Amino acid sequence: MRDALYIGVMSGTSLDGIDIALVNITEKKISFIIGETYPIPDNIKSDLLTICEKKQSSLQKLGEIDHQLGELYAKTINLFIEKNKINNKDIIAIGCHGQTIFHSPTGSYPFTMQIGDANIIAAKTGITTIADFRRRDMALGGQGAPLVPAFHDAIFSDPDKNRVILNIGGISNITVLTPNKPIIGYDTGPGNVLLDSWIMANLDKSYDKDATWAKTGKINQQLLNEFLIEDYFKQPYPKSTGRELFNLGWLKQKISTFNLLPQDIQTTLVELTVRSTVNELLANQLLNPSLPYELLICGGGAKNPLIIERFDKLLPNWLVTTTDQQGISADYMEAIAFAWLAYCRINNLESNIPSVTGANKSISLGVIYPK
Repeated sequence: MRDALYIGVMSGTSLDGIDIALVNITEKKISFIIGETYPIPDNIKSDLLTICEKKQSSLQKLGEIDHQLGELYAKTINLFIEKNKINNKDIIAIGCHGQTIFHSPTGSYPFTMQIGDANIIAAKTGITTIADFRRRDMALGGQGAPLVPAFHDAIFSDPDKNRVILNIGGISNITVLTPNKPIIGYDTGPGNVLLDSWIMANLDKSYDKDATWAKTGKINQQLLNEFLIEDYFKQPYPKSTGRELFNLGWLKQKISTFNLLPQDIQTTLVELTVRSTVNELLANQLLNPSLPYELLICGGGAKNPLIIERFDKLLPNWLVTTTDQQGISADYMEAIAFAWLAYCRINNLESNIPSVTGANKSISLGVIYPK
């Protein structure tokens, strides 16, 4: 079958870089070829954090960052193509998620906002670009998130196993695949976002490599309980969240009545990432108790040994591993997924799952920006 090459681009809540994946997608097979991660310049990252966490920006500044991100995405895609000696004429389309700066799926006027002008990407790469994946689902009454479960179903479903795919990016989200049951997927809570914010505030490091700092602290059960009383954890699915809730301001408010060592707070934040997901898994009524349980972890959190250790401890009856063991890169899972979502849009294939997002029907997601 003829190669059908797509590029997926993802920069997530953690703002730790721009992931780019080259994927060969046909009707019968999805093959990851190569991936690269490119840094987000400090000035753009700082501006994005200001908008996401302080919820403040002028229209002028917002428009400028939208343009800057479009330029940055295009530049990194072109570098990726050049480095890997790809002919851009062989690429059918780019799927670019854009950078989420606010996500508000509930209320009188639900909306989500991703920036990074796709017109600029298409113009400067010469490749048809698909973007704005979330808003059509929201227009149909959905949360607009998560969108990756449809991709997870395409590659991981197994008729003989309960499989849960856990993506730990800035925010953690799960996809629950149980034979003969509806697919569900939703954000369980913070992934790396609070861990990264706290170590940056205390040690001026962008992340806690190998959980080195967190390993020096202790879990504080009282603080963990304070974290877990957050209303979001009590909400039923479908649900989704982001930096607009879980940010440094939220954390500082929660710890304001505690007098703890900074490393103990970091360790407790690791436990929050794990427990908020474990609580959902153990309460899930869709899992089939007669079948084996597997937890496949991807995203940046898959590299955190303390997170993996805690999942192993708290889920003794589960096989806990990473998606790498199933042949799909844990690092580039979401970028691969958005390449697949671009494939679905180009071929007008349904790519949302109403049981996941709450939309009233399935639809092909994304807006096409011609080359």
